[in-house]
Amino acid sequence: MSPMELQEYLHAHIPLSKAMQVSVVSVAPHALVLGAPLGPNINHRDTVFGGSASAVAILSAWSLLHTRLRAEGIGARLVIQRNTMEYEHPIDGDFEAQATPAPDEDWPRFLRLLVRKGKARITVTSVLMFQGRQAGAFSGEFVALGQASA
Repeated sequence: MSPMELQEYLHAHIPLSKAMQVSVVSVAPHALVLGAPLGPNINHRDTVFGGSASAVAILSAWSLLHTRLRAEGIGARLVIQRNTMEYEHPIDGDFEAQATPAPDEDWPRFLRLLVRKGKARITVTSVLMFQGRQAGAFSGEFVALGQASA
């Protein structure tokens, strides 16, 4: 899936991504980067609203799983089960969320469980980047359910 295809998919199926003007910067099997401007995500302190930062981090992690499953030819509903978000520095401009699988996750095991049992869990992390430095960190456990249409 190309960055433009993913962006069109997100804007069509997750309307909040369009309202937040989320863009897809890059898509690769082991990393996915989304970008977002300050304007539609601003708070009363002229920095990125924490909810927007969290939403972009979650969306980047979800998108990484979505694109990897599609590349494997597996359709599944992806839902977030739990997450943590740490805000390290204020963000007062455009920012990015860089999602990667958690270092200890086993993708082949995740796929085997999903295909065999119709349900599997995996952790994905995302780092918020602003002006070349880490501004926040997200970790989320996602559940993939069944073999729904992708």
